[in-house]
Amino acid sequence: MTLRIVFMGTPEFSVPTLAEILGAGHEVAAVYTQPPRPAGRGMAESKSPVHRFAESAGIPVRTPMGLKGKPEQSAFAELGADAAVVVAYGLLLPAAILAAPRLGCFNLHASALPRWRGAAPIQRAIMAGDTATAVAVMCMEQGLDTGPVCLAEPVAIPPDMTAGELHDVLAQRGASLMVRALGALERGSLDCRPQATGGVTYAAKIDKAEAHIDFGKPAREVHNLIRGLSPFPGAWFEAGVESKRERIKVLHASLAEGSGRPGEVLDDQLTVACGEGAVRLVELQRAGKKPMGARELLRGFALPPGTLL
Repeated sequence: MTLRIVFMGTPEFSVPTLAEILGAGHEVAAVYTQPPRPAGRGMAESKSPVHRFAESAGIPVRTPMGLKGKPEQSAFAELGADAAVVVAYGLLLPAAILAAPRLGCFNLHASALPRWRGAAPIQRAIMAGDTATAVAVMCMEQGLDTGPVCLAEPVAIPPDMTAGELHDVLAQRGASLMVRALGALERGSLDCRPQATGGVTYAAKIDKAEAHIDFGKPAREVHNLIRGLSPFPGAWFEAGVESKRERIKVLHASLAEGSGRPGEVLDDQLTVACGEGAVRLVELQRAGKKPMGARELLRGFALPPGTLL
């Protein structure tokens, strides 16, 4: 027996789960995703990664601006789904949508719930210095990521892992976990248990202002900020003469030995002093250019020892 699924997702993180569901033989009646939006230098309308994948697989795609209206809710119910699978869709599901599938709606969430409920669990876990996280399948209810957890798999966060690297690990692990959950759902053996009442934290959406590196903070905090925001939106500092200051993103860094004024370049390897300790800037990106190593950057952008970032 296979399930009739409505899949709801938008970014690249969602695609492996949709692919695994199809590979497991389930019927995907329709895919819901965010509407095409302007992107890139030309600001041409661009379809989401899920949209493009679904079209390539011959699955009907729906892109409503919202789900609160009766026409949208009726159209969803008419699909006759056994279950809905939600992976970073980008819209809250109203009660009528949650109630429509015969067996419920199931969300794949990239954290060890109840820690890091909300929009940016991968980035927040790394920025907080967490050494472990998880990927979880949750039975959805109207609260924000408050539903019972059905399956979860822990994932270690190594000291230098970036948000982009953790994203890729969780996307693959989560895809397999969701297929396991759907298999148990078919058999009537999926056991979903309420989340713990303690240890609740919220992963707020990343504000652009947070990406500015404050070298006055301890080196470990600076390092965690850099890796937590890599590759997007990218933690940054400004450098250059006053009339031509340039914003430079830091994509990779490491903890280093050294001391000096916060923000002071200490050597020709781009070791930078922090409030406590230092960080070495390993991979950087100037505006409009490709990522590059510190040595390559320094060949075209002077940051001699003693420079204050």
